[in-house]
Amino acid sequence: MKPSIYGLTRDELIDWAEEHGEKKFRATQIWDWLYRKRVQTFEEMTNLSKDFIAVLNDSFCLNPLKQRIVQEASDGTVKYLFELPDGMLIETVLMRQHYGLSVCVTTQVGCNIGCTFCASGLIKKQRDLTSGEIVAQIMLVQKYFDERQQDERVSHVVVMGIGEPFDNYTNVLKFLRTINDDNGLAIGARHITVSTSGLAHKIRDFANEGVQVNLAVSLHAPNNELRSSIMRINRSFPLEKLFDAIHYYIETTNRRVTFEYIMLNEVNDGLEQAQELADLLKDIKKLSYVNLIPYNPVTEHDQYSRSPKERVLAFYDRLKKNGVNCVIRQEHGTDIDAACGQLRSNTMKKDRQQAIAEAAD
Repeated sequence: MKPSIYGLTRDELIDWAEEHGEKKFRATQIWDWLYRKRVQTFEEMTNLSKDFIAVLNDSFCLNPLKQRIVQEASDGTVKYLFELPDGMLIETVLMRQHYGLSVCVTTQVGCNIGCTFCASGLIKKQRDLTSGEIVAQIMLVQKYFDERQQDERVSHVVVMGIGEPFDNYTNVLKFLRTINDDNGLAIGARHITVSTSGLAHKIRDFANEGVQVNLAVSLHAPNNELRSSIMRINRSFPLEKLFDAIHYYIETTNRRVTFEYIMLNEVNDGLEQAQELADLLKDIKKLSYVNLIPYNPVTEHDQYSRSPKERVLAFYDRLKKNGVNCVIRQEHGTDIDAACGQLRSNTMKKDRQQAIAEAAD
């Protein structure tokens, strides 16, 4: 399989062009065609010679993803199921926010983190996505609007889809630099958020990158016993180690950290856990923010259910009384396969059932 040209940063594209006997400005022209004009074939790059277009076609594919399913919710949320060149499936989600169009991208095929409530981890990690495959998700969502001649552009990106972004660190960093490039999509760094389940050593690395991208940590429990029971990663990176890295990140960058907290009924949503969470964050209250997330039920994880509204509000009030910045996240796409990984998992089940039926015939 040829690599996607989206996998090259602008500097790498310049180096590649020069290695193939072209001037630097040729790479700049290609970059403009890719990210400003957003062409779908190399042949559309009309200011390039036919010979150079042939070289591009021999060296790269342009878009490595094929659209399998599109689900549109009544609130404007759009969920895409994309097929990779090797036949594997990933999900991407477009959310309409009051501040613009936000896209949630996937970074791995499957997930090995092992959170017991999550649909993404139902299928173990098969491989990392290349940076080109991650960029392509943004490009195909933008194409969705371009083809409808809607004057809208992707303005925000969250790296919170299937997989652990910091377990695919190099490709995710290349992706961030590509979409942030001022000469391309120009998505502002402060409009991009990367989420991690708590790889402490990678949080430290990220602090040293010098990027202005936002960091979110999937916390979901305020003590080691509970967190280890629902998030296997806590056994390797317990809260003490995780918060050492978070303090290092804050001291190094002076940037705020968002904590994601899925509300699981009578598991982590009591007033005792709310107070524990407030105590855990007391030293970094001014540079932290808690996002309370309604749980999207997953059939395979029927031991969990969504916290009732009154428990969520009581939890929220306890945090606020302790001076913790927090919000109850607005829901998106509740009338489609809302949980991350749910569409992919359901589609794979149907594909297996169809294959079995065809074999029986």
